[in-house]
Amino acid sequence: MKTNNWEAKTKKNVRQLAYCTGCWMLTMALVAFGPKFFWDYNPIISVLLILLNTVIGIVMISVNRKYINGLDEMHRKLSLDAMAIALGVGVVGGLSYSMLDTSNVISFDAEISHLVILISLTYLVATVVGKMRYQ
Repeated sequence: MKTNNWEAKTKKNVRQLAYCTGCWMLTMALVAFGPKFFWDYNPIISVLLILLNTVIGIVMISVNRKYINGLDEMHRKLSLDAMAIALGVGVVGGLSYSMLDTSNVISFDAEISHLVILISLTYLVATVVGKMRYQ
């Protein structure tokens, strides 16, 4: 019976995390594209939506923490290992990427979106590889 309760809590935590992540992504898209397409670069609207996006992001972080704390030991270890790898790649890769830009080695500007994609893909690959190792 404990297993079913744990599974129900995990599914609930996953749903909450998916909902919060989706809301955060929607507000991020609205902040990114809204000034051009909806409110003609009105700074008050932009600031208000950026604040909303930040609040939803903080809630998402809290829900993610709750999700991770609700996992069993093995899944928690897999998640934390993947996060550690993604953080390391993000810091080392991001700083290297920035230095390539500031020293004019690359002909384009280093964009934060590139770093977010790198971190996301690193986390995804590290999670998949970690799960494959333990199966």
